[in-house]
Amino acid sequence: MKVHLIAIGGAVMHNLALAMHNKGFIVTGSDDDIQSPSKERLIQAGLFPGFLGWNEDNITTDLDLVVLGMHARKDNPELIKALSLNLKVQSFPEFIGEAYKDKLKIVIAGSHGKTTTTSMIMYILKSLDKKFDYLVGSNIDGFDTMVSLTDAPVAVIEGDEYLSSPLDMRSKFLHYNPDIAIITGIAWDHINVFPTYSSYLDTFKEFINSINKEGHLIFYKPDEDLKKLLGECDLDIELIPYAAFPHRISKDGRIVLTKDNKEEVEIELFGQHNLENFQAAYHVCRLLGCGHNEIIDSIRSFTGAGRRLEKIREEATFASYIDFAHAPSKLRSTVNAVKERYPNRKLIATYELHTFSSLNPEFLSEYKNSMKRADIKIVFYNEHSFKIKKMPVLDPNFVKEAFGDKDLLVFTKSSELKDFILGQSLQNSVLLWMSSGTFGELDIRNITNSLKIESK
Repeated sequence: MKVHLIAIGGAVMHNLALAMHNKGFIVTGSDDDIQSPSKERLIQAGLFPGFLGWNEDNITTDLDLVVLGMHARKDNPELIKALSLNLKVQSFPEFIGEAYKDKLKIVIAGSHGKTTTTSMIMYILKSLDKKFDYLVGSNIDGFDTMVSLTDAPVAVIEGDEYLSSPLDMRSKFLHYNPDIAIITGIAWDHINVFPTYSSYLDTFKEFINSINKEGHLIFYKPDEDLKKLLGECDLDIELIPYAAFPHRISKDGRIVLTKDNKEEVEIELFGQHNLENFQAAYHVCRLLGCGHNEIIDSIRSFTGAGRRLEKIREEATFASYIDFAHAPSKLRSTVNAVKERYPNRKLIATYELHTFSSLNPEFLSEYKNSMKRADIKIVFYNEHSFKIKKMPVLDPNFVKEAFGDKDLLVFTKSSELKDFILGQSLQNSVLLWMSSGTFGELDIRNITNSLKIESK
């Protein structure tokens, strides 16, 4: 099969290219910008384009398929030529839906916790030598790519509600028709696509109705809007409500789970939201025939997906984490989780406004009190992010008002943010970085690892 990927450099798109290549497809691709680590991984596989940019000569009549990434635009010359030649053009979720159509499909949806819950399921199944394919939005230890294309009978899919491609305005998760679905909760996001909360709820309603008959929906019980939505759907599926997995907290703040024989096991994860994610993953694994003790033993060494409360550094009096949190609900749960794990330490929480929603003044009030439990609260943004999205730059005082905290520190230059962090007394503290961006190209890991921490 000969395939060309338009916008091959994206996080998922380049992983799809690698998976196709591994399966024996003849793969080519193009993009106008390819950053690390996509660049190095494509070069290693021999898939890096000969030049950056678009060229309609890449599109030839012998192509079996053109996969269109979200980064491309409708006026892309390669896309225009592919359509003029009547070639088969698909978004990556449409391709995945077709590739996995004969498998038992598990789809994890929701406004938060998707990647972590998906990663937990994958980690447990791999630990138990179960065969499965997968699509996940982050790098996970033990998995070479974020996409797998094999003959496995089961597929585990992170189901995103964002648009499929410039030509396909459906949410990605509407291509998958799950047999087992999870909805981790619903909190308004992506206002450039869903301008009202009602329109956001509508796409989740479509997702619920897309679950195959006699399938299973595992849903977050405390979410009242989600329960109301379920009441509006015509369902012929099993509903499985969940909340946090049963546990206790040890004296040193570690989560302890109990096996059938009453043996207690400490796990690496922490935070109420991760106990909720684990309960959802647990239900899936039980439906797939995994035993209680097997699941507990498997999860004990799971430390999380890349940039999902990922530990950068820890020593006697200091710890630092990086998290992908960007939506208000994600921000709140991450700050709360770290404060609960280190209740007696000063928490310095730094958040970057980076997404379209977070940079929109009409949405910003959704962040009110989301960083309340941090001791030092920092918000960072730079003019470049606004320029790219063609939006007016926010006033720092407006940001403080929206977050509901007069003590909030606002930085708009990465150098000033770096100097502030370097100037802090960090003994008995936790430094938390939260963003789906790069903090203005700051090397967060290098900065964190170079910090001098005073000993007691």
